[in-house]
Amino acid sequence: MAMQRSIPLFQVDAFSSEPFGGNPAAVCLLDAPLPATTMQLIATEMNLSETAFVVPPAPDGSRGLRWFTPETEVPLCGHATLATAHVLLRESAQPGPLRFDTLSGILVVHDEGDGWLRMDFPADPPAPSPPPKGLLEALGCSLDSTAVKGEKLWLVRVPDEERVRALEPVYALLAQVDLGGTALGVSVTAPGSGDTDFVSRFFGPWVGVDEDPVTGVAHTVLGPYWAGETGRPELTARQVSKREGSLTVRVVGDRVHLSGQAVTTVRGELLV
Repeated sequence: MAMQRSIPLFQVDAFSSEPFGGNPAAVCLLDAPLPATTMQLIATEMNLSETAFVVPPAPDGSRGLRWFTPETEVPLCGHATLATAHVLLRESAQPGPLRFDTLSGILVVHDEGDGWLRMDFPADPPAPSPPPKGLLEALGCSLDSTAVKGEKLWLVRVPDEERVRALEPVYALLAQVDLGGTALGVSVTAPGSGDTDFVSRFFGPWVGVDEDPVTGVAHTVLGPYWAGETGRPELTARQVSKREGSLTVRVVGDRVHLSGQAVTTVRGELLV
């Protein structure tokens, strides 16, 4: 029989300061790379929106990092990057800043203190575009809703936060919509209230995640969009899924800095 491999495994609630909020991600600390087929099987077993796999640092200090949904590998994931950085900095006492080598290039995470971590991601500014056929109907949005498109996702703007919260997409219809290009899903967004500049929800049945609780990658599109709408580069955001989660967004040239908190809920080992 093949020797069994033990992998340190953590589950982290990202974009939350309290357990059971934000977006849960699994983080696997590897001592050597795994085959992609094995990582996909593990992500399917974890059955979370993303499972992250990180390897030890290369000579240049960067760590290979990959993300898988239960159905596929994705090129960028914010909450699982935040979760991975939280595990390395808080659970393993690794020195920061952390540099991750990913399908989206080098991503850097800084420890801001007071539980906050800041991620430096490539911006994905959207452009106006007619929505794909059937998208607004499947979402339950008014047919005159504004649509814009980034490389990684579509944004649909509705008038107010209440309409974002009230959405009940028909996922069977939504998954049949052809998003075109490299889009992974769609965010529905509106101006926020109180001390929140904007709110959103993210839907991704195309990658096996009907609704993602808090989506970092969506804010690489939402940040530039709302910075353009408000004229302010630094904004507060809240994703108003059932679990909800908060983050700050700052547009810096062709980059977006996303800051959030995270909390560990599970420590264990995975036997492969």
